[in-house]
Amino acid sequence: MYKAIGAITLLVPAVSSIFLSVPARAQQVPKELQPPVNEQLLLKVHAKGDQIYVCKSDGAQVVWTLKGPDAQLFDATGKPFGKHFVGPSWESNDGSSVTGKAVANAPSPDADSIPWLLLTVVNRSGQGVLSPVTSVQRINTKGGKSPAASGCDANHAGQEVRAAYSADYVFFAPK
Repeated sequence: MYKAIGAITLLVPAVSSIFLSVPARAQQVPKELQPPVNEQLLLKVHAKGDQIYVCKSDGAQVVWTLKGPDAQLFDATGKPFGKHFVGPSWESNDGSSVTGKAVANAPSPDADSIPWLLLTVVNRSGQGVLSPVTSVQRINTKGGKSPAASGCDANHAGQEVRAAYSADYVFFAPK
């Protein structure tokens, strides 16, 4: 079955079977991170990379501040799908991309990991698999937390550190 979405057509069962076969994790997604009811699951990818932090002066304090992610995205079979970078933005290998803005978060079940998020798409470009995406979940996070306060002081302002992380990104589009 083909489904037309804007100027593109997706083979819905093929996309669903490829991306929905990512192994499910035991953790349940909290209700505050659920997409709007008028959206449906489009695809799911796995990210491996880093969260980048910069030592910045924040008034009287010097603190680690998130610069953004730098991660590779993989489909359920482990094939490269695209990349995730500052924005936060996601770009597929077909050139389509979206940028999101966080609208809700919940602590990760893993206390040593960055929070789970729900993001709404605020910008898009290109024509491809990500073109219809309107919401993104970040779930199943491992790692990525900012470094301890130590190491970030006036003498180290501007220094960057990378914290390895992985996560699943779930993309939703209008029904």
